[in-house]
Amino acid sequence: MTATILLLGSGELGKEFVISAKRLGCRVVACDRYAGAPAMHVADACEVFDMLDAAAIRRAVKRHKPDFIVPEIEAIRTEELLRLEKAGHSVVPSAFAAHMTMNRDAIRDLAARELGLRTARYAYARSAAELREAIVAKGGTGLPCVVKPTMSSSGKGQSVVRTVKEIAKAWDYAVSNMRGDKRVVIVEEFIDFDYEITLLTVKERASRGGGVKFVEPIGHRQERGDYQESWMPCPMKPAAKRAAQRMAKAVVTRLAGRDGAGVFGVEFFVKGDEVIFSELSPRPHDTGMVTLRSQDLSEFDLHLRAILGLPIPVIRYAGPTASAVVLATRASERAPRYTGVDRALANDSVEVRIFGKPSTRRYRRMGVVLAHGATAAAARRTATRAAACISVR
Repeated sequence: MTATILLLGSGELGKEFVISAKRLGCRVVACDRYAGAPAMHVADACEVFDMLDAAAIRRAVKRHKPDFIVPEIEAIRTEELLRLEKAGHSVVPSAFAAHMTMNRDAIRDLAARELGLRTARYAYARSAAELREAIVAKGGTGLPCVVKPTMSSSGKGQSVVRTVKEIAKAWDYAVSNMRGDKRVVIVEEFIDFDYEITLLTVKERASRGGGVKFVEPIGHRQERGDYQESWMPCPMKPAAKRAAQRMAKAVVTRLAGRDGAGVFGVEFFVKGDEVIFSELSPRPHDTGMVTLRSQDLSEFDLHLRAILGLPIPVIRYAGPTASAVVLATRASERAPRYTGVDRALANDSVEVRIFGKPSTRRYRRMGVVLAHGATAAAARRTATRAAACISVR
């Protein structure tokens, strides 16, 4: 099968998706706001422009005539995607999904108010004063709470507010790290959860029956609102797992529509038997990088198969697996160098993936370590120790 894919956003997730696409003979044009983005290293062609520039998106579509337009990031001029889909272009998983999930307010409202899913209490604020009111007023979220931009990526701009004195700082941090041009933050009650999961949910094409399938739940840990490690299996009580699948199916079916297809990363908090909807990405999820080693078809393979309308078989799992990120510790515009990869690979259960980003900033993800173990806990220990061996200079 030959298909041309226009990839909007070309980070590490996009790179793995391009590799999957090339294995099945697709032509991929990787686009991002900066040159040398990871997916550009393996794509057939590349374009550099701001994804919020509607005219630039339109020109790229006209030039390359893609069979599929595949967003990889949230910060895209989604109004243009809606217009392109209306004009007959195929947007993955759908222009509506990309539009709704570009902003946390839209997807949260859809989940809580339209679909009736259990979410944390939340409110929006357009100023530091409004944020304070949303937290401390009667019926507000109360303290502690979580403040984050309505549009960002990889946890940027997210902070936990524990005292009234921290509210103004949280506002400034969220605004300085938001993407796009919408100066709005969301504040949520702090959920004292037992653990959190990503449930990768695959929506098939209508030609394949339009069904919904699930990857086994992925446990993950975050710092600064950003993923640090993930693992499989993540044991769940059967009732909690069924609840998560039911909620994921409801929101994914609504967003994808009749013929939308692809992988959705649906995040949940879990406390006992209670499952609480957190967030959703209409694309492969960063915590899902563990699937590069945990199973025969990674989340990127599944995304591509769903897009192309190919069969999605029963997934074969490889046993307990974990991922741990490799972070930069400082900012530099010079090409990064990596040391300690040899020590990380001294354990034969370890694989290292360096993303190939052209510059660094503090806490930027630069690579990931994947490891097997006798148990998920053992795999986590191996992955985090191996990741700690690698320095980015």
